[in-house]
Amino acid sequence: MYVCLCQGVTSHVVEQAVADGARTSKEVANACGAGRDCGRCRRTVRAIIEAHFADVPTAGVQP
Repeated sequence: MYVCLCQGVTSHVVEQAVADGARTSKEVANACGAGRDCGRCRRTVRAIIEAHFADVPTAGVQP
């Protein structure tokens, strides 16, 4: 699915940028361009970031 139409960036590309260390929408924009232009996709980019870190267990925290 396309997340950023301005730059032609898909959700897979954004997910990879987050997996590679991008933690904010600005860092994602620097990594792959999503959110750099008009900004309409920033909410979706932030949702992808939040979903990624919700799935990543925190070190040292036991359920």
